[in-house]
Amino acid sequence: MDDTSAATGREAGIGPRTRLECKICWSVYDPAVGDEVWQIPPGTPFTDLPPHWTCPNCSAQKQSFLLLDD
Repeated sequence: MDDTSAATGREAGIGPRTRLECKICWSVYDPAVGDEVWQIPPGTPFTDLPPHWTCPNCSAQKQSFLLLDD
């Protein structure tokens, strides 16, 4: 499986309200809250974040985020 297939498969498991946690600094991206640092409005799913978005706390890339089991 190439990196593109892995990313596509991972995104398939991310719903519009799925919260994700940075595996570097444990910062949580919650779609209900959005991201003030990046001026991402509340209600924005993780999959709709811009490709250049990074963790607002430690600058980790999107692939460094893990699904949270709520």
